[in-house]
Amino acid sequence: MHPVLRNVLAVVLGLVVGSAVNMGIIMISGSIIPPPNGADITTMEGLKSTMHLFGPEHYIFPFLAHALGTLVGAFVAAKIAATNKIKFALAIGAFFFLGGAINAYMLPAPTWFLILDLAGAYFPMAYLGKKLAK
Repeated sequence: MHPVLRNVLAVVLGLVVGSAVNMGIIMISGSIIPPPNGADITTMEGLKSTMHLFGPEHYIFPFLAHALGTLVGAFVAAKIAATNKIKFALAIGAFFFLGGAINAYMLPAPTWFLILDLAGAYFPMAYLGKKLAK
């Protein structure tokens, strides 16, 4: 396979697989740690208006979803990429970081979570994903 095509495939599959992991974790999170009573997590507006009810335990699965989605996506990208594996793994981290930053802007999460999430879930996990792909 041509290296350019392989690199494009690495990014696309890294994003798809990483997003699937992220969404899978988010989908099961409510059954493991139920949302607070009265919290509407079915819509973005409902989530915004009830986030003040969330305790620290409710942020475990969003962090895991972001971190593990990025880790798996970067791993896949680094495994498939023909060249510059670190660049492709970090590109996956950058895509997911951008999504995390947009979410941080849209949702009123606590500052401690935003710092932890943005600093720990994306670029460090993308780097680790590349390292694990060796």
